Amino acid sequence: MPKLSVIVITKNEAAQIGPALESVAWADERIVVDADSTDDTVAIARQHGARVEVRGWPGYAAQKNHAASLASHDWLLSLDADERVTPELAAEIRALMAGEAEPPMRGYRMPRVTHAFDRWIRSTDWYPDRQLRLYDRRVGRWNESRRVHESITLNGAEAGLLHGELQHYGYRGIAHHVATINRYTTLAAEDLAAQGRRAGTIDLLMQGPAAFLRNYILRGGWRDGSVGLVIALMNAYYVLLKHIKLWELQRRS
Repeated sequence: MPKLSVIVITKNEAAQIGPALESVAWADERIVVDADSTDDTVAIARQHGARVEVRGWPGYAAQKNHAASLASHDWLLSLDADERVTPELAAEIRALMAGEAEPPMRGYRMPRVTHAFDRWIRSTDWYPDRQLRLYDRRVGRWNESRRVHESITLNGAEAGLLHGELQHYGYRGIAHHVATINRYTTLAAEDLAAQGRRAGTIDLLMQGPAAFLRNYILRGGWRDGSVGLVIALMNAYYVLLKHIKLWELQRRS
């Protein structure tokens, strides 16, 4: 019977790490790799029974790969501190791990639903936002070539799909959302520049509006009323700012 290790990377997540670890209390092992938090993240994680290592920050993917290397088991569930595994998703994962044989696929995606403005958002690019988080580390590894929005490569293997939702508490208001966008767009623009991508006049004019139309019209943001409108606008702002920062990098180089 395969066993499961849960890995979490943290940095000043004292308000989030407890509920995250509670949602996977059923796992065989829980590992937290903390990047020198200045709050009580480490103490709270240990109080919830996690094995904790404190380590400097090498980047998202590199930190997750290091956490994976610490696990006692080959099957891993990667969880962010601001995420929760729902009982439905937990039941699916536990059923996969309950058999005498290995699960049929080498990795599994799951839909992630984000909580914002006091509701669950099931429209725009935010949903279903399928995340590959359950994987066999013998074939899967986080891609360290990306600075942000990192993903797992399964070395040619196909990924299965789970139906239970992964809950995401990633936004604590507009100010927090804007700060997150500013941090992520810097990293995303650096990724694009490293890939040889460029931002021209057409990109600066069209990428933002195109993202808004995709989120608000094609992805159903209009169904969430003013909340959907605000999310579509913020997502468009993310895309626009990313290309403006790429344009700035071009001028500097």
